[in-house]
Amino acid sequence: MKNNLKAKRILFLTPSPLGISPGQRFRFEHYLPVLDEKGIEYKVRPFLSLRGRKQLYTKGNIAGKILAILSGFWRRLGDMFILHKYDYIYIHRWVTTAGPPLFEWMIAKIFRKKIIYDFDDAIWVNESAYNKKYLAVKFLGKVAKICKWAHKVSVGNAYLYEFAANYNKNTFIIPTVVNTDGVHNKLQNHDTAAPAVGWTGSFSTLLYLDMIVPAIQRLQEKIDFVFFVIADKDPQLPLKKYKFIQWNSKTEVDDLLNFHIGLMPLTDDEITRGKCGFKAIQYMSLGIATVVSPVGVNTTLVADGKDGLYAANETEWEEKINLLLHDNILRKQLGNAARIKIEDSFSVKATKQNFISLFE
Repeated sequence: MKNNLKAKRILFLTPSPLGISPGQRFRFEHYLPVLDEKGIEYKVRPFLSLRGRKQLYTKGNIAGKILAILSGFWRRLGDMFILHKYDYIYIHRWVTTAGPPLFEWMIAKIFRKKIIYDFDDAIWVNESAYNKKYLAVKFLGKVAKICKWAHKVSVGNAYLYEFAANYNKNTFIIPTVVNTDGVHNKLQNHDTAAPAVGWTGSFSTLLYLDMIVPAIQRLQEKIDFVFFVIADKDPQLPLKKYKFIQWNSKTEVDDLLNFHIGLMPLTDDEITRGKCGFKAIQYMSLGIATVVSPVGVNTTLVADGKDGLYAANETEWEEKINLLLHDNILRKQLGNAARIKIEDSFSVKATKQNFISLFE
C-alpha cells in the first residue's frame, strides 16, 4: 500500500491559505505531515490570498472584496492548467467561494480527475435564514452536484453523511480531530481556588453566546470567576468579570488553558446539526471540563456525566456551570475521561489511516 500511495499526487483546492481557517487546519492540514512521511506528493492552492481573505472578512471596502474574489477566480483558472500533474483533487468545501460549480464540473467531466470532496458543516443550507449577518449569495445547490461528481466524499459527522450519501455511495465519516501529540498535548490543572469559564469560536458563531450570557450574569452575582472569550472579534459581553483574547493560532492551546470549564451552547436547527463539535473536541483534548448543548454530534461526542455535561436550557446552563465551579474533583474526572476519548477517537493518530484511505 505504501508503494502504491507513493505514486499518487494530490492537489488540494481550498478556500483559504494554509494555517488560517479552522476548518482546513483540523480537516486536512494536520494530516499533511503524514503524507510527507509516506512520500506522497501534494500541493495546496487556495482561492483567496492572505490579503484577499482579510479584505473579504473586513467591513466595508466593497471594491476590495470584489477584487479579492475576481483574483480568486483568476487563480482558479490557472489551476486548471496544472490538473494533469495530479491523480486526486481534494476539494475542501468548494473550489470557489461564490458562483456555480463550474470548475468542479470541469475537473470531473472534462479533465476526468478523481475528486475527494470534504466538508464539515451543513453548507447546503441558507445560513441567512438563521443568522441575519449572512448574505444569501452562494449557489447552495452546488454541494449536491459536487457530491455526485466526486470519487469519494469525506464528511465530519452522521448528519452530513445522511445528506452526502443521497448523492454518492462512496461517502465516509472522518471526524474533525486534533493533534494530541504535537499540539493539543497539555492537560488542564483543576487544583485551583479560582476556576474560570470560557468559550472560543469565530465571529460567525458569536450569536450562540446570547444563550448563556444571562446565566453567567446571575452566577457572577454570587461567585467570583472570570469569563473568557477567545475569538477573532470581541463581542464585548456585559459581564462583571470578562476577558477577551484575540485568537492566535500560535498561542491557541495556552489561551484555552485559561479555562477550567469550556462551554459550547447551540440552538437546534439545520446549521447546528451539521456542526462537528470542534469547540468541545478542543476543550476535551486539554482536559477542560466541558458543557454542551445536546444537539447534533454533541450527543455522540459527549457522554453526559462521564466525560462532559449537557445543558438543554438556560436553567441547566446555570446549574451545570455552578456545579463545576464548586467541584474540582468532578472537573478533573470529566476532563481526564474526555482526554482519553479524544485520543482514542478524535485525534490525528487515531484517524490518519482513514484519511490516507481516501486516496487508495
